[in-house]
Amino acid sequence: MYEPIFALFCERVKESIQAGTFAKLTLAKTMGDTEIKNIYFRLVLNEDDTFSISLTTRYKTEEIESVHTLDEALLILGSYIKKPFLTALLFTTDNDVTFKVNKKNAGSIIEQPPTFKNASPVMLEMIEKGIV
Repeated sequence: MYEPIFALFCERVKESIQAGTFAKLTLAKTMGDTEIKNIYFRLVLNEDDTFSISLTTRYKTEEIESVHTLDEALLILGSYIKKPFLTALLFTTDNDVTFKVNKKNAGSIIEQPPTFKNASPVMLEMIEKGIV
């Protein structure tokens, strides 16, 4: 089952935010032709110097944005794994971390050199303000 591996992936997301290396997170590669195309996960700085997660869900005809706590956002992402997304991509300044589920329901994590040299602008602002 992929769930324990996805839990490790979620820990990597949390660690990247705590370490100030978070750049971007997206769900991709759907099974078949689906209405939903992808989900983007972004950091949002709140007025009280805390952060939330903005989830932008892109469908064929519209985009819906919702704001959540980090744990809520990760639960929501988990609910889309295999229904219909097979891949979650975490981009950090240290490395790119790819979570994949195969046809046998097994999860895997692959690390590659980083795509992004800089953390997301909101992540940089959070570091500057001492939030992380």
